[in-house]
Amino acid sequence: QVQLVESGGGLVQAGGSLRLSCAASGSISSINDMGWYRQAPGKQRELVAIISIGGTTTYADSVRGRFTISRNNAKNTVYLQMNSPKPEDTAVYCCAAGWFLAGTGTMHGYWGQGTQVTVSS
Repeated sequence: QVQLVESGGGLVQAGGSLRLSCAASGSISSINDMGWYRQAPGKQRELVAIISIGGTTTYADSVRGRFTISRNNAKNTVYLQMNSPKPEDTAVYCCAAGWFLAGTGTMHGYWGQGTQVTVSS
């Protein structure tokens, strides 16, 4: 089993910045990929960004160029630097870890509880 604990969510003004963190513990050896998904009210969960253990990144078109995902393998932690957020980025952001299937955009593995990010205009 793997436990994921997110931190860093909150209220941010549009154009500001916010950094999310997610620390993994437990059976870390079962993790190859780590990343973030988000779900806004009334919408389906969507991929935000993924990073492999080797550093390969995948971004949603809607956040590319504004958000940056990074990973510290020694600390088993993944980060999401959110620059120039927009009101439409408001959602619950969930950390995920395991194996990412690029063809479907889905993560098979473990999920955090989620952290609320609200972007005010």
